[in-house]
Amino acid sequence: MIRDPEILSQLLDSVNRYVREKLVPNEALVSETDEIPEELANGMKELGLFGLTIPEEYGGFGATMEEEVEVMFAMGQTSPCFRSLFGTTVGIGSQGILMDGTQEQKDKYLPKLATGELLASFALTEPEAGSDAASLRTTAILDGDHYVVNGTKRFITNAPQAGLFTLMARTNPQEKGAGGVSAFIVDADTPGITIGKKDKKMGQRGAHTADVIFENCRVPATQLIGGKEGQGFKTAMKVLEKGRIHIAAICVGVAERMLRDALNYAIERKQFGQPIAEFQLVQAMLADSQAEIYAAKCMVLDAARKRDEGKNVSTEASCSKMFASEMCGRVADRAVQIFGGSGYMADFGIERFYRDVRIFRLYEGTTQIQQIVIARNMIRAAHQ
Repeated sequence: MIRDPEILSQLLDSVNRYVREKLVPNEALVSETDEIPEELANGMKELGLFGLTIPEEYGGFGATMEEEVEVMFAMGQTSPCFRSLFGTTVGIGSQGILMDGTQEQKDKYLPKLATGELLASFALTEPEAGSDAASLRTTAILDGDHYVVNGTKRFITNAPQAGLFTLMARTNPQEKGAGGVSAFIVDADTPGITIGKKDKKMGQRGAHTADVIFENCRVPATQLIGGKEGQGFKTAMKVLEKGRIHIAAICVGVAERMLRDALNYAIERKQFGQPIAEFQLVQAMLADSQAEIYAAKCMVLDAARKRDEGKNVSTEASCSKMFASEMCGRVADRAVQIFGGSGYMADFGIERFYRDVRIFRLYEGTTQIQQIVIARNMIRAAHQ
């Protein structure tokens, strides 16, 4: 659902221009320094990217799912670390508040998230709980008018910069499954929170992850999302379903960028007296990549439109995320192959993308988790 094609077109023109003129020229710098310059972050704030999915009444753009994926297609034309800076705020960090928060919680936090004044992180994964989110060990025990939080969260994107955490914690230790999990808004400066050292990752330098340790951290009971215990797992699943379409869209955009770079190299690079683009085996890799990108893009747009129509898109979201992330990995591999020896060298940049996109098949639910979701939904539907 695109509400106003002209306004969306203007936004996409601005994003594309910023990507082309500001972000792409700084890709190597960010990779070398592991830091996104403040001026680039401010530029993304001025474009309104941090408030992309936050309703207009709170100062955001209020993008529909289809509009959001169109912006992600554009953001994918550069290093994915740039998207990661605002991605947690746009998606998993803020959407729990938007979907299930009280009016007071929305009024307090959404305007600051929309401007980028606050960065939001999603604190779900733990050392012993990743794909099995229902097995969370972090506890939040009610003590008067506060919850006392203890536990460790792992691989938390933007944790070093976050102003708040959307935290999933177990409020009922006797309830071992999903029903004992609740969601909280935790201000990052709350006493008892320690941020671990920045993780050294395979790729996406400039996008930071770290452990978040809670030690007798007292969180006001008013910070319980929606004011209800036991709803955290449902909130997390709703947030992740939307996030899977978002990630699928960025996979499409990055794959387009990698294929474009590979095509340009194949046209320029000569062997045996002619451009390697003239060789049919190279053409096969280009064609396979183009077809798979087209298929993934169609899937993402279809899932986005169905979600905008209010349909249950659990299966479509998982299909899109699974196919697009696996596709992106195959395109990256072919791109390195087309570049040949140059593809293995840092100077050409494609090896950086090769490393950067590997995470897409892991976070927001691994490929194997998506397969389980899809199959279970199929079985459930067959029994109805």
